[in-house]
Amino acid sequence: MKQLSYETLKENGYDGYLLENAPERVLQFGEGNFLRAFVDYFIDMMNEHAGFNSKVVLVQPIPTPEGAFDLAKVINDQNGLYTLYLRGFENGQKVNDKRIISCVSRCLNSYSDYNAVMACAENPELRYIVCNTTEAGIVYDASCKFEDTPPASYPAKLTQFLYRRFKKFGNEAGKGFVVLSCELIDNNGKELEKCVLKHIDQWNLEPEFKAWVEKENIFCSTLVDRIVTGYPRSEADEINKANNYIDNILDTGEVFGFWVIEGPESLKAELPFDKANLPVLITDDHKPYKQRKVRILNGAHTSMVLGAYLAGQDIVRDCMHDDVICGFMNKTIYDEIIPTLTLPKDELMDFAHSVTERFKNPFIDHALLSISLNSTAKWKARVMPSLLGYIEKNGTLPACIVASFAFYIAFYNGKKLTDAGLIAERNGNEYTVMDDRAVLEFFYNHRNDSNSELVHAVMTNTDFWGRDLTEIAGFEKAVCEYLEDTKTNGAYEVMKKLI
Repeated sequence: MKQLSYETLKENGYDGYLLENAPERVLQFGEGNFLRAFVDYFIDMMNEHAGFNSKVVLVQPIPTPEGAFDLAKVINDQNGLYTLYLRGFENGQKVNDKRIISCVSRCLNSYSDYNAVMACAENPELRYIVCNTTEAGIVYDASCKFEDTPPASYPAKLTQFLYRRFKKFGNEAGKGFVVLSCELIDNNGKELEKCVLKHIDQWNLEPEFKAWVEKENIFCSTLVDRIVTGYPRSEADEINKANNYIDNILDTGEVFGFWVIEGPESLKAELPFDKANLPVLITDDHKPYKQRKVRILNGAHTSMVLGAYLAGQDIVRDCMHDDVICGFMNKTIYDEIIPTLTLPKDELMDFAHSVTERFKNPFIDHALLSISLNSTAKWKARVMPSLLGYIEKNGTLPACIVASFAFYIAFYNGKKLTDAGLIAERNGNEYTVMDDRAVLEFFYNHRNDSNSELVHAVMTNTDFWGRDLTEIAGFEKAVCEYLEDTKTNGAYEVMKKLI
């Protein structure tokens, strides 16, 4: 079999949608699985269904280590083409959609192809910059110099790129960029803009350039939501045989996807997501949607998985087929989390329904122990706001959320500390709790506490929660009772009583 390319597809008689030639209007910092299964999928769909007619230049923001898999080279060898499978449940039906993505023109490396990357700034057709350089990517690094080729940090690279654009088109209106930041940090677009402005000041660049950056460029904060499972290693040979071509950058993800872009109303005309019937929302405030995702999707994970693991389950999908565990999760979502949120109830209910379908995905073996990583910080960020919101609204404690805190303590009640983590037991079998070292050492030091002593120590640790949780009326007593019940009768029985 031949490698995937336009020529190979022609030889195979492929008659699906392809866009072989179009102007490069998007520059994308990030060539990995996520952006290719999310942003590039949406662009490809807009090309087909809304006449967007745009190619994407991918930029690998870090150097390729010697001897490592050279993703950029493979992308170019395949003419930018790759096969994407979106799989899961949708409206109660099993879905396995295949699409050849043809919106990518080429891939450059910001180190070995520095001059070629910078030359893209002089392309008058270029309008959009997309980035996903991980949570650690949007940082101001004062060690970066204007003369570096390239500088180490992404914001410094972007500042150089914007300056090259300004020097070419600075006096021409409408030549700035729409920057769509996809990193998983709060206010990602605004934080990126702050870093750029700091580099402009640090490098003593012209005031006119700074004014141009602020006036002609739109830095959009966005919320991204899709689980991307990447290269299907165990299935790749079978898939390639069925397709009659070799695709070395196959990509897979869940069928669910949702992108919220915070930006001006004018973007709706520029980016015709609605004409392509895509789940992308352009709004003046992305925060309520982020809160919805964090509280419902992530909060459901964090409040359910530790108890579910103690109850004997190992994979999220299996939990959804257990009436007690699924019932506990649904009661938490519908009775205790949704009432604390501000979006219209029908939108919240629809999203909650999609969460259950996503958790049932037959193509993803989502291990509970993987989700349990760093549960202390996760519980604070994802579940505690619902606890406080419920109390503020109702004046009472939310039983399932309170029980989930007891499950958290029981899960972390390990007896042996190793380099790998804190070793605890479930039904006589060991498992490893993984969290920040200070968290693991805390629980190890309290391993011999009574239940009440342990609960009190955890709740009064303000380093964990940012406050003393014993100040919440009735919370300590209720958690002690649930912890005692969990250790005596098991998490499953506690869940059963609650539903």
